[in-house]
Amino acid sequence: MRKSRLDGAGVAMLLAVQGLLAINQVIIKLVNAGLQPVFFAGLRSLLAIGFVWAWLVWKGRPPRLRREAWGQGLLIGALFAAEFLFLFLALDLTTVGRSSLIMYSMPVWFALLAHFGLGERITRTKAAGLALAFAGCAVAILSRPATGEASLAGDLCALAAAWGWALTAYVARRPVMRAEGPEMQLFWMVLVSAPILLLAAPFFGPLIRDLHTLHIVGLVFQSTFVVAGGFIAWLWLLSVYPASTVASFSFLTPILAILLGAVLFGETIGLPILIAAGLAAAGIVLINRPVPASR
Repeated sequence: MRKSRLDGAGVAMLLAVQGLLAINQVIIKLVNAGLQPVFFAGLRSLLAIGFVWAWLVWKGRPPRLRREAWGQGLLIGALFAAEFLFLFLALDLTTVGRSSLIMYSMPVWFALLAHFGLGERITRTKAAGLALAFAGCAVAILSRPATGEASLAGDLCALAAAWGWALTAYVARRPVMRAEGPEMQLFWMVLVSAPILLLAAPFFGPLIRDLHTLHIVGLVFQSTFVVAGGFIAWLWLLSVYPASTVASFSFLTPILAILLGAVLFGETIGLPILIAAGLAAAGIVLINRPVPASR
């Protein structure tokens, strides 16, 4: 049932999903030590196909690959593959905090795409949010920690992942994919991305690194709780509560990721990254602020 405002259950679920997405970044970096990043991303999508298929069957809507959706379905799957290819590489090359912060600049790029392609006009409030979030992203990329724990290549991969995410969301809002529904969109994403990533993986080095049981557990956790659980929960929240309210909570993920990176991996939290996080969080809130109804 559609609700006009966020209630206690919605807040609790939103906080849980944001925490899961922050932990997701940590798990990717952890499993990258045992599996090559692109191969890991491909295996995750491959396993997720079964879990998303089972979810759709349980909901009484088994997947149907309609002929009309083939073109857009292949496109959204390819963009999904690019998004996670760059994200997994980013977490191999830079810190969890920086990668998450830059990745979650996605609302900036999506707002620009929506302005020119979906007719969703950029208001003054959104423009201010775009400027703040863009400034936060720029500060994160341009500030180089003296510890050498973050590389420019990793930061740029995170930026490419943000663009992949924005383009995926853009295609999902087009008429053909919108008619498919969010769960079927996710099925297209994992179905198409799995072979693309697995075929691309050999070009990025040996597929197996120092593999242990913990890495396999992380892979299964990614495929079940993150993709088939967290993504579907996020889509459900968007279908029940106002989209702008749900989206505005996304600023919590990079902040939690920065804290987790510092605690678990000893990543440096300097003043520039705190300034970048503050700018990005303020920008995301403004971008997703609901437009007042005209009198």
